[in-house]
Amino acid sequence: MKPQVYHVDAFTSEPFRGNSAGVVLHADGLSDTQMQLIARELRHSETAFLLTSDDSDVRIRYFTPTVEVPICGHATVAAHYVRANVLGLGDTTVWQTSLAGRHRVDVRTHGADYRISLEQGKPVFEAPLDGAIRRAIINALHLTEDDMLPGLPIQVASTGHSKVMIPLKPEVNIDALSPDLPALTAISKEIGCNGFFPFQLRPGENATDGRMFSPAIGIVEDPVTGNANGPMGAWLVHHNLMAHDGKTLHVQGHQGRALGRDGVVDVTVTIRDNQPEKVMISGSAVILFHAEWAIDF
Repeated sequence: MKPQVYHVDAFTSEPFRGNSAGVVLHADGLSDTQMQLIARELRHSETAFLLTSDDSDVRIRYFTPTVEVPICGHATVAAHYVRANVLGLGDTTVWQTSLAGRHRVDVRTHGADYRISLEQGKPVFEAPLDGAIRRAIINALHLTEDDMLPGLPIQVASTGHSKVMIPLKPEVNIDALSPDLPALTAISKEIGCNGFFPFQLRPGENATDGRMFSPAIGIVEDPVTGNANGPMGAWLVHHNLMAHDGKTLHVQGHQGRALGRDGVVDVTVTIRDNQPEKVMISGSAVILFHAEWAIDF
């Protein structure tokens, strides 16, 4: 069958909000070069290519406009939302493989619609980024040390795809950030992490506001990012920044407002001995349109 191409907005149920993703069904016949060219042409921050798998329900490869990445939260939600609609799935659990490993995805009916949840990888925290590199990150965001939440590190966190956690005071105008993108690109090469996630707590709520910049992989700003909000939830538990019952933390990660693409990532962190053990991200989606690829590959 020819590849089927879908345009999907994820982490929202409202068209033209959340984070757009490309989803390509029947991608087994495509080469690496063709996948990269399709992702470049579609110009979403990520495009997910669905392939058959011997050991899972589906294998997915993820491409930005310039490079293949291990996994992507919003494109995973988009991919399984499309797959559920095409196959007419009910409540079920499926398994996917990707460059990030094998992951559980829960598909749940939500009225006449679907809600998708992805179990991310084990939370990992690198050593704090101190000294000159910390100053360089703050300067690249055109911020000062006084804008940082005091007593906390700037630190790489990962649940499968690493991001730099940058905790800001609640009074900082996060929507006004206009970072030095070449500087962030240079820092990415130095630290081996391509995503920068400044965020702030919403006072009195189990919720945050964040933005994600990843110019080193061709993404100036990602509207709503599962691979940032997931590790952020684990990071909040790791640093004891949000109250929980000792077993689970639920937090809503708001993102995309500055781009006019508001969306929400629901993050659930399973806790053991006051440390994050497992992270699940959840969200809805909406299909804007789809088409069969017109050319022969």
